[in-house]
Amino acid sequence: MCLCALLLCGCGVDTAMKKGDKYFALGEYYDAATCYKKAYSQTSVKERPLRGQRALKMADCYRRINQTQRAIAAYNNAVRYKQADTTALFHLAQLQLKNGSYKDAEKTFLQLQDSLTSRTSPLASLTITGLQSARMAPQWKAEAEYSGYTVKKQDLFNSRRAEYSPALAGDDSDQLYFSSTRNQARGEELSGITGMKNADIFFSQKDDKGKWSKPEPIDSDLNTDEDEGACTFSADFKTMYLTVCQTDPSYPRYAKVATAQRSDASWGKATVLEIARDTLSTFAHPAPSPDGRWLYFVSDMPGGLGGYDLWRAELEGNSIVSIENVGAPINTPGNEMFPTFRPNGDLYFSSNGHPGFGGLDIYYVKASPSPSEGGDVEHPGWPLNSAGDDFGMTFEGLHNRGYFSSNRGDARGWDHIYSFEKHEVVQIVKGWVYEQDGYELPQGLVYMVGNDGTNKKISVRGDGSFEEEIKPGVSYVFLGTCRGFLNHKEELQVEPVLESEEYVLQFPLASITAPVLIDNIFYDFDKATLRPESQEALDKLVALLNENPNVTIELSSHTDNRGSDAYNERLSQRRAESVVNYLIEHGIAADRLSPVGYGENKPKVIKRKLTETYDWLKADDVLTPEFINALDDEEKQEICHQLNRRTEFIVLRTTYGMFDAEGKRVQPAEQQPAEKTTVEQGDDELW
Repeated sequence: MCLCALLLCGCGVDTAMKKGDKYFALGEYYDAATCYKKAYSQTSVKERPLRGQRALKMADCYRRINQTQRAIAAYNNAVRYKQADTTALFHLAQLQLKNGSYKDAEKTFLQLQDSLTSRTSPLASLTITGLQSARMAPQWKAEAEYSGYTVKKQDLFNSRRAEYSPALAGDDSDQLYFSSTRNQARGEELSGITGMKNADIFFSQKDDKGKWSKPEPIDSDLNTDEDEGACTFSADFKTMYLTVCQTDPSYPRYAKVATAQRSDASWGKATVLEIARDTLSTFAHPAPSPDGRWLYFVSDMPGGLGGYDLWRAELEGNSIVSIENVGAPINTPGNEMFPTFRPNGDLYFSSNGHPGFGGLDIYYVKASPSPSEGGDVEHPGWPLNSAGDDFGMTFEGLHNRGYFSSNRGDARGWDHIYSFEKHEVVQIVKGWVYEQDGYELPQGLVYMVGNDGTNKKISVRGDGSFEEEIKPGVSYVFLGTCRGFLNHKEELQVEPVLESEEYVLQFPLASITAPVLIDNIFYDFDKATLRPESQEALDKLVALLNENPNVTIELSSHTDNRGSDAYNERLSQRRAESVVNYLIEHGIAADRLSPVGYGENKPKVIKRKLTETYDWLKADDVLTPEFINALDDEEKQEICHQLNRRTEFIVLRTTYGMFDAEGKRVQPAEQQPAEKTTVEQGDDELW
């Protein structure tokens, strides 16, 4: 490394300075610092102004590549040689904060404050903030026990180089992506910006026992010889948003936001997302909002409050409709970076423009409809924050735990991954939407309505599941829906608790186009009398018909093939009528119900789900007498007879009561406040 640096800078002081200036203009601060250091060391101590100017350039490079202690030493030399202006003093004070040297930082901020000619400039505002940080940080650190956070360095994910911006993915948060400059990253050349390899995105998988695998680079065209970093994901994990920085040997490199699509388990090549037609500004650190409407990002484009600001772009499909600055109180004249969201909508970000411990501290704002309506910017305290740079959070589901990155305690300024957890009482509802007698329905939707004004439409994950935070003292109604299926409603009253609790709801949806088995219907032997054990299943059917008031059904009963055809048809007809009578007695209109006894004439057709229980059956097998008699096992034959003896229903119409005799649409009756939600199934209102 040292030999390469010497070759870069040559032998002469002037040559070293010219090369350093060239590297600096290209943003290659590591290479520039090497040249400036060479020139500084060969400059006579008698040439005090020149030596101070070169120390200042060297300091600026070290600051930009997070070599804090070297930067402080260089800035102090610039001060000693009387070449430090107000900007240099400000950077020195910030670095002293970042180094945890709070007394030194206070002294430098006071010196800076005395030398400022304007008390209303952005620098004056940041100086006041910095002075507050220097004075208050020791007290905040002493109050660490009140923050409630536990922080641990994660050696499995870390290397001898830098790791940053972890991002959890997957329905169960069992995948972790992060950026790293470790040796396994692609390419052989070292970056002129950092002195390390360009970053690639790495991946780790958690197994069923909760153990993470050794991180490996993503094996696809996503990683290149250039920089890829700070990735996040859409809610369905099908789109990755990331930052890319492309190489140009003769032009400064500006970071850009890019997207990549996932096909099966593989990520495609990153494509730059044009946020604005601005080629001289940085666009980085993308973070989609939980509802997918907004893409938050970082930029220094014109129109901000100073430094890097948080901005957001309104998304419509894959297109950007508009962009806007998030504004105060989030943005400051300093730098705001690395936005991320908790699933509940709380916005987390890092900043050196708000009072903190030094470097980039993590802050958050509670969820609100828009930034202008947001609450106060809050500081989570120590040990989540430190004197170093703390940023890039990712959350494990709805819990206040996950991972983040920090360069605390690393003399080289390299970032590493830490875990965090804060004990909170969180109440969560988990639900699954699936076909009754079948598999998950990833196209399903769940409507969540609470008497506190909550009204959400929730898209389920690929496994048909969803997860939402719920509040104590609130009554909720959940409606599971999917095109081609009847609705299913669940109600939940949430009570206050002292520890976190999960509620589990099931949404088995009955098909509109296929027969639906009514499980656990029992009759007396050789009779049509319903046994008491049938009541639970029948009451569920009553509830289903009440939840879907525009549906009419055929209620059918089936027997096995033992006994005469006529006897089986009479018995099954009486049994179907028994079920219909129960439904009528419990408030279901008679003209919505058609009882039919099929006897043995419609043997059961096997669904794929049932083959998991009986692996000797195949999907679409029909349990005819010939099929059953061909089985060489009497137990299997008896199972088939049991499967044929069943009670089912099939939907006949989905427009019952919706039109009058003249074919005009009838206005639905007024609904209760907690249920004023209309869900459409095709053209039919079902709720």
